[in-house]
Amino acid sequence: MMTTGSVTTASVVQPILLFLITFIGNIITTLLLPLILVGTALGIISKVSDKVQISKLSKYFKSSTIWILGISLTLFVGILSLEGTLTSSVDGITAKTAKAAVSNFIPVVGKILGDAVDTVIGCSNILKNAVGVVGVIVVIGICILPIIKLSILMATYYIASAVCQPIADEKIVSLLSQIGDTFKILLAMIVVVSVMLIIGITLVIKISNSGLMYK
Repeated sequence: MMTTGSVTTASVVQPILLFLITFIGNIITTLLLPLILVGTALGIISKVSDKVQISKLSKYFKSSTIWILGISLTLFVGILSLEGTLTSSVDGITAKTAKAAVSNFIPVVGKILGDAVDTVIGCSNILKNAVGVVGVIVVIGICILPIIKLSILMATYYIASAVCQPIADEKIVSLLSQIGDTFKILLAMIVVVSVMLIIGITLVIKISNSGLMYK
C-alpha cells in the first residue's frame, strides 16, 4: 500500500476497519478461544465428578465469550455501516432473503451479521472484478470448509444428545449437549472471522487499486 501511494489516498474509515479486523481476530485467538475451551473443560469436569461442581464458572466463561464477541462484532458492524463504497446494489428481495437466512441459521451472532449482508455481497462483487471468479471461489472455499466441519460436529453432538436421552444417564445427555453448545460458539467465531477475512481482502484490494488510479 505504501509503494502504490495508497497511504495518502485511502479514506479514514477503511484503515480503521482493517485495524478492527486484525484486533478482533487477535481477541478471538488469544482470549475468546481459550475462554471457551477452559469453560468446556470445567463443564466436563462438573458432569463427570460428583464432588467437584464448577458448572457456574463454566457458564460464566461461555457467557463472557458470547458477550465479548457480540460487543466486538456490534462495534465492527457499526463502523462498517459508515463505509458506503462496499455496499452492493442488489435488489431488495435478494438482500432481505440473505439477511433472513443469516439471521436465522447462523448461531449466536446471526442477527448482528444480518446487518452486514449487503457489504459482504458488495465485497464479493469487488473481488470478482479484481481477481476473477476463481479468486472468489478460492476465498469462499477457505471460509466454507471449516464452517461445514464445525456445523457437522455441532449437529452430531446435538443428535447424539437427543438419541441418548431415553436410554442414558442425564449427566451424559447434558455433557453431549454442552459440547454441542461449545461447537455452536466456535461456529459463530469462525463465521465472524470468515466475514472479516472477505471484507479485509476487499479493503486491501480497493485501497491498493485507488492508489494506483490516483498515480
